[in-house]
Amino acid sequence: MSDFKIFEPQPNYAPYALIPAESRGRLHNRKSANNRSPYQRDRDRIIHSGAFRRLKHKTQVFVHHVGDYYRTRLTHSIEVAQIGRSIARALGLNEDVTEALALAHDFGHTPFGHAGEEALDEAMNAFHGFDHNAQSLRVVTKLENRYAGIDGLNLTWDTLEGLAKHNGPLCEKGDFSKLHVNFKEYNDLHDLELHTYASAEAQIAAISDDIAYNSHDLADGIKAGLITFDQLSDVPWVADNIKEVRDKYGVLDKSRELHEIVRRLIGQMINDVITTSRENLRELQPENVTDIRKAGKMTISFSKNMENQDKTLKKFLMANMYRHYKVNRMSSKARRVISELFNLYLNETDCLPTEWQEALIDTTEMEKARLVADFIAGMTDRFALLEHKRLFDTSTFEL
Repeated sequence: MSDFKIFEPQPNYAPYALIPAESRGRLHNRKSANNRSPYQRDRDRIIHSGAFRRLKHKTQVFVHHVGDYYRTRLTHSIEVAQIGRSIARALGLNEDVTEALALAHDFGHTPFGHAGEEALDEAMNAFHGFDHNAQSLRVVTKLENRYAGIDGLNLTWDTLEGLAKHNGPLCEKGDFSKLHVNFKEYNDLHDLELHTYASAEAQIAAISDDIAYNSHDLADGIKAGLITFDQLSDVPWVADNIKEVRDKYGVLDKSRELHEIVRRLIGQMINDVITTSRENLRELQPENVTDIRKAGKMTISFSKNMENQDKTLKKFLMANMYRHYKVNRMSSKARRVISELFNLYLNETDCLPTEWQEALIDTTEMEKARLVADFIAGMTDRFALLEHKRLFDTSTFEL
């Protein structure tokens, strides 16, 4: 039953949007809010969570102390939310769900971006591995303990579904054999229908993530001096925008030129998603959100041309930025920090904080490893480096 009672005025939602009054509710029923829809409450719970605050000091490419300019998981999530709301509004979809999903989608990421995740996944190889999407669900359903008597943030089914499968179905119907244990455990309590596609709002959050990190990683890479405008001749779509800006404005300082180019890229991707998705919706003719879930494909998408441009830019960034030797050096250190912390905590659990030691009482080896992974995944870059120094630097014995 929805906890939505009074919210005026109600937006003019499309029939296939997530309608607040039709929310599937929460695992644990709680007192309703008269002035906020259930999805607004989800968004607010996410913003007030500890996991959201920690995104401030979690990075994507650069380790936290490299420079204040570069994006963190927090600034990235806010940018994803802004892009997502714009697309949702244009398509008559629920902006609040889209925003909630955008703000929570990176909760499961480790410190040090993808390098940290790779190291933790390798360390957890004997214990079902580590997956940041599965960890995001675990964070909001188990690890964020703010409310008396329940674990997690007690978000609506609709938001949890979107968080779990924003990139598409996770399994075949009835076949959970390949599901990560985090997904399976929660699904046993609260069936998220993991064999279907997610709502259009969740799909918007996913494609907005793509738009944000591609364009903004490009900007950060140029700002850091890892890539140059001249190299971008290998990416015709970006090169065309560079030429257009230079033809129109002549010589600009680097910062203005970069901003002008990136804002054009973002605008073009957003417009392409809106146009293409409208065509997809006209073809599908969905009468409700269930039709979106059962469509058999993503309804929110790029055009084929933009999808190819996006892939070309990703390929360029992988070769010239993410695998740049300076980034490789940071990533190598990051992997060692994560790996060494994991092995020490697993074998010397008395080095964990007291509350984590208490959580390990009467646990199996599998449960112990997962709790250690929870502790590490929740760290910021800064805290992970300080912990590593405290535990491995024998020149100091600070507590």
